[in-house]
Amino acid sequence: MTEAEGVSIRVVIGKNEGAPNFVMRVFDVEAGAVTPLHTHDWEHEVFVLSGQGRVHGGGKNAPLREGDTVFVPCMEEHRFVNEGEEPLRFICVIPVLEEH
Repeated sequence: MTEAEGVSIRVVIGKNEGAPNFVMRVFDVEAGAVTPLHTHDWEHEVFVLSGQGRVHGGGKNAPLREGDTVFVPCMEEHRFVNEGEEPLRFICVIPVLEEH
């Protein structure tokens, strides 16, 4: 995913911590911000920590809030939208890639 205004990504567990297979990242999507519509060659799993918004993907437009989970299959076009006044924060787990 390319960088987007109002979206920050932190790697909290990855190669530097000795994780051989997966990378755990924390996303913060500021109020009104949107991740770019994108696809990739791997699945990922998302757990919403706080905030509210929507996920667009697989022809669906589903609401998101604290405690929700999202599975994004390989090559499914998707994006996350913050529709609240507070940051939308979620954990996103992906396979280890060369850039992580």
